[in-house]
Amino acid sequence: MRNKFDTYYTKKDDVVKEWVQIDAADQSLGRLASQIATVLRGKHKPSYQPSMDNGDFVIVVNASKIKISGRKALEKIYYWYTGFPGGIKNKNFETMQQDSPGKVLQLAVKRMLPEGKMGRAMLKKLFIYQGESHKHSAQKPVKLDLQ
Repeated sequence: MRNKFDTYYTKKDDVVKEWVQIDAADQSLGRLASQIATVLRGKHKPSYQPSMDNGDFVIVVNASKIKISGRKALEKIYYWYTGFPGGIKNKNFETMQQDSPGKVLQLAVKRMLPEGKMGRAMLKKLFIYQGESHKHSAQKPVKLDLQ
């Protein structure tokens, strides 16, 4: 018999993962990414545990319509390294959004998740689409309204 001082740890079989759909049209990049990261980690559930992946699957539609404030479209720069000498590459937000609209949001969410094996598993539950349609209608996603 459990008493009120016992700590309950959620078992892997007890975790129920749901599908959530988020519309990214006219949403701020940082605020949207932090709310997506919260859902992916499972922090919105009462059964949250930092050492367990009990988050939900997230479908993001209209990723090409994400907004940022100020002059960040020209001044925000994304860097990556190719692995070769002198191989540092960069693109600003506007160019990156034109080339691959979901990449900007994916990078923002990835940097808000934990590093390591569990963070990579959480990121695989994120599906980003630049338009209104997606191929996950069979999962019956619940639309999540963000403020």
